[in-house]
Amino acid sequence: MDIKVLCEIGQVSRSGYYKWLKDFDKPDKDADDYLIIKEIFESGKKKLGWRSIQMKLFNEKKIVMNHKKISRIMNKYHLFVKIRRRNPYKAMAKKTQEHRTCENKLNREFKQTLPLKVFCTDITYLFYNGRLAYLSVIKDVCSGEIVAWWLSDNLSMDIVINTIDRLKHNNSLPLKSLADIMIHSDQGFHYTNPMYIEEIKNLNMIQSMSRKANCIDNAPVESFFGHLKDEVDYKECKTFTELNLLIENYIDYYNNGRYQWDLKKMTPVAYRNHLLAIA
Repeated sequence: MDIKVLCEIGQVSRSGYYKWLKDFDKPDKDADDYLIIKEIFESGKKKLGWRSIQMKLFNEKKIVMNHKKISRIMNKYHLFVKIRRRNPYKAMAKKTQEHRTCENKLNREFKQTLPLKVFCTDITYLFYNGRLAYLSVIKDVCSGEIVAWWLSDNLSMDIVINTIDRLKHNNSLPLKSLADIMIHSDQGFHYTNPMYIEEIKNLNMIQSMSRKANCIDNAPVESFFGHLKDEVDYKECKTFTELNLLIENYIDYYNNGRYQWDLKKMTPVAYRNHLLAIA
């Protein structure tokens, strides 16, 4: 068959065909470099780009290789980096310019002497039966008491609004109002949302936020999440209803039955009442 016809069928140029034919029997000049790059690429679970590979070549193998050559070889042999999933919080936050942060008024002052004056709040995730649930809590920094919580199967704004609503209707708390109580959070999408900010403002609460990427600024609530995940077999739950009941029982135990050394060996609720009695 005519070469011109073959090239048309293969959708290649005649010059390209003859170049390929000329180089067909030649050894691949990139073969050795490819094997070295491939070794590093796969050792990094296919997540290393040319910058990381260039640094590893130099530091671990004492090989100096131009970044353009590394990129060319990676493209030539289809060593494509797995793209990291975008952070859903960042993606949601970029959808609106109305989100606002505020200063860190708590400033890690976790040694509070009066209960019902400073609260911390946050959200964590819980894996169960191949699914995800999200737990929002509000914790009293002084007594350690969980004063409100809400479990959800999604991350809509309802998770924090419902948590605040439970706080407002928590009749077990000796509070006439929530006015002047500080509520501290991170800079997550929910807490910078105008809906949440307005809710806090309407209650005359004082809003405080951690510095960006500083989880230690919200350590009290992170501590609770750690205890919960260590002490509760939530992964064994089969349904959301079962998980919700498990969390409810644990928080009741945490508040009323879990004695803590740093709370004068009392439970959070007992310690709260003790402090209020001597105040």
